[in-house]
Amino acid sequence: MADTAAAQPRIEDYALIGDGHSAALINRTGALEWLCWPRFDSPACFAALLGGRNHGRWLIAPRGAVHTISRAYRGFSLVLETIFTTDEGEVAVIDFMPPNGASSSVIRLVAGRAGRVPMRLDLTLRFDYGTTIPWVTRLTDGNGIRAVAGPDMVVLRTPVTLLGQNLATIAEFEIAAGETIPFMLTHSPSHVPPEAPHDPLKALAETEHFWAEWSSRCLCHPRYREPVLRSLITLKALIYAPTGGIVAAPTTSLPEQWGGSRNWDYRYCWLRDATLTLDAMMAAGYYEEAEAWRNWLHRAIAGSPAQVQIMYGLAGERRLMEWEATWLPGFAGSRPVRIGNAASDQLQLDVYGEVMDSAHTARRGGLGAARESWPMQRKLLEHLARIWDRPDEGLWEVRGGRRQFTFSKVMAWVAFDRAVKDAETYHLAAPIERWTALRDHIHATVCRDGVDPERHCFVQSFGSRELDASLLLIPLVGFLPPEDPRVRATVAAIEQDLMEDGLVLRYHTEAGADGLPPGEGAFLACSFWLVDNLVLQGRRDEARAMFERLLGLRNDVGLLAEEYDPHMKRQLGNFPQAFSHLALVRSALMLAEGERGAS
Repeated sequence: MADTAAAQPRIEDYALIGDGHSAALINRTGALEWLCWPRFDSPACFAALLGGRNHGRWLIAPRGAVHTISRAYRGFSLVLETIFTTDEGEVAVIDFMPPNGASSSVIRLVAGRAGRVPMRLDLTLRFDYGTTIPWVTRLTDGNGIRAVAGPDMVVLRTPVTLLGQNLATIAEFEIAAGETIPFMLTHSPSHVPPEAPHDPLKALAETEHFWAEWSSRCLCHPRYREPVLRSLITLKALIYAPTGGIVAAPTTSLPEQWGGSRNWDYRYCWLRDATLTLDAMMAAGYYEEAEAWRNWLHRAIAGSPAQVQIMYGLAGERRLMEWEATWLPGFAGSRPVRIGNAASDQLQLDVYGEVMDSAHTARRGGLGAARESWPMQRKLLEHLARIWDRPDEGLWEVRGGRRQFTFSKVMAWVAFDRAVKDAETYHLAAPIERWTALRDHIHATVCRDGVDPERHCFVQSFGSRELDASLLLIPLVGFLPPEDPRVRATVAAIEQDLMEDGLVLRYHTEAGADGLPPGEGAFLACSFWLVDNLVLQGRRDEARAMFERLLGLRNDVGLLAEEYDPHMKRQLGNFPQAFSHLALVRSALMLAEGERGAS
């Protein structure tokens, strides 16, 4: 297994840069291997992450042997600095995407630190997920190239002489200590003239200032300030600035199982992230981002209550048709590579609870609500009252058929519980008695049909004996208190039967509920949910130890994917994953609150 792991590419070898419109992934070797332009969900023009060099890659690295590579973000920012040490000296490559620009750009600065280091550049642009070779011409001023394919144009400006070779752009140059050589890649529509060149060093200073100012506003507990702030910066980078929507991850089809088919497109906005996002942003003092997300949510679900989806596009688009990019071999040979997400058409009852909980959280946090919010909520609840008892595809978006998932019913209870509380607290017109009666009926149904009569713990779906990590959310959403015997039994059962190497699995994939071949990593958010339960049960030392273990799974620049393979010691799934970082923030906040309560 160790030999297999060593031969595989590593998801954790990548770092993120972004500008509020899109994001790029750059690996430790200095290769930018994933970038969709002009939006997170646009076709990739660098797709080597899911294939090879010929699917799009931009490498800047020393020409000779490299002895050591180290990298870090500059302070609390998204400015990435990678330092290469060679026989000839030391060189840094500084990568960033300036926020708030008229067009989206990637700027790479090569800075000499010691000696004189021979360098190389290899730029292979391939639009439309690696299929389209652009027409490349030189800029009239001689300081770069222009690449055009259909609606897209990318311009590279640099003082370095560029050469065309085998449908790629290459360059060889040297960097001496104290020198800085810029490379600026900018996307714009192909029907407009290229923008005038910008000052790359000024752009660096402005980008560092932007992140320093943003990070300085964070109201983090000092004990966990570094991981929380790094997670919040990552979440900020996943916000599509024009609309406030937050993508689940900037990637598609990074595998949840090495070489398998559990590969999904996460470049969309999931409603179930709503409450966690609002809690995290408001707790840290970022009300502007919280309000933008709340407003996005309100716009996205507007319309018929029967047509509410679990996810939407960055601006609230509804048609997220799923298809396969058959020409891409996939990360570590994991096929298929999926574009779009068919789960957008699924029935997942839990999203109604998440929408209501997010509105409740916004009101309680002082965001207020849009004028149309309460009438829309009432319509959603009228629809939920008619369908809450139907089987659905559940939190995990199974493709093995609908079931009566316990967590879905718990979140239906949440929907009516939060609506009753808001109506009573804020004097909103509502059929409170009817909602209260239905809330209590759902609660009784879950406690009757969602509990194993022998183990006295909650189960994945009514009538089954399978466990599910979503059941850890029962005390976190207030369905039952943490000291309830059924909650304690559920936590104990999950600790005994649903953990691998100290990490929590979502469920036993061998049971076949998801309709996919068995096998995947431990779902990182679920392990953070266990941390939260340990805090609620007063097991603070265990909670702290598990939280520190989870922090240790972050890569060298503090990023988490969706899952972790405890055997291969590798991150799995789309990267970086908003859900993992949101769960990290909540666990850190709960631990900090527990420490204050115990002092």
